[in-house]
Amino acid sequence: MLAARSEPALQRVAERCRELGGRALVVPTDVTDPAAVERLAATAAAEFGRIDGWVNNAAVSAVGLFDEIPVAEFRRVLEVNLLGAAYATKAALPHLGAAGGGVLVNNTSVLAEVAMPYQSAYNATKHGIRGLADTVRQELRVTGRGNISICTVLPASIDTPFFRHAANHSGHELKPPPPVYPPEMVAATIVRLLRRPRREAYAGGAARLLGLQWRLAPALAERVLGWYAHRTQFGPTGRPESSGNVFEADADAERVGGWHGRRRQLVRMTAAFGLAAAGTAVGTVAAMSRRSRTDR
Repeated sequence: MLAARSEPALQRVAERCRELGGRALVVPTDVTDPAAVERLAATAAAEFGRIDGWVNNAAVSAVGLFDEIPVAEFRRVLEVNLLGAAYATKAALPHLGAAGGGVLVNNTSVLAEVAMPYQSAYNATKHGIRGLADTVRQELRVTGRGNISICTVLPASIDTPFFRHAANHSGHELKPPPPVYPPEMVAATIVRLLRRPRREAYAGGAARLLGLQWRLAPALAERVLGWYAHRTQFGPTGRPESSGNVFEADADAERVGGWHGRRRQLVRMTAAFGLAAAGTAVGTVAAMSRRSRTDR
């Protein structure tokens, strides 16, 4: 089942699936409409007999300073990303239960754990999805429905058209902060979770290292990531203000965004993140040791 706002793009993706020998059904859906999401789930169950796996992936973003993003756009980002995931989870759970169990995967972002400047609405929704997933997982377990798994994927920057489609109030060209990983890596991570569920999985070494830094020394990591994102998220070219695809779909069924040059920085930047994480870990252990001696 393929669901999104743009039917022409969905049809192109479905055709690719069929060329590879798969079976694909297109159901144009706006995830901000709970009734539409319920129809999507019912259609999937009727067409295939059951629902074994469900992936929440819909997301938009409005980039700019928090106090300069229009209220309507901020609200819409929350509606698509967070409420869309909530509506979809609510629609999927009865069908997963009726199938005797299954897997629901939320594709979030490493920004569900850390934060990046100029992405306030997006950061808030990704943190919210992670909290929602943790809560629903607990409720399923304590009510005897542990055969339904709730999984969260936390990717680093991915080479998709996402940044080109985002609402832009920065005045600059938007770029994903490197290192940038190929989208196939995220897809493979999602497939692994559908086959062997676990509560969370990072996609990209940089995401794992950023998460480690944030847990070990959050104040330091917040400062460093803020400085880094401020200098790498924008290109030299100016851009007029735009609402992007926040209100209107403009998908073209392309999986890559053309950030190949930033992919080449992957090894160098991952090594830098690794050194920073190691330094953070050593500093944290030293601080804990000094505190322990002081306490004694």
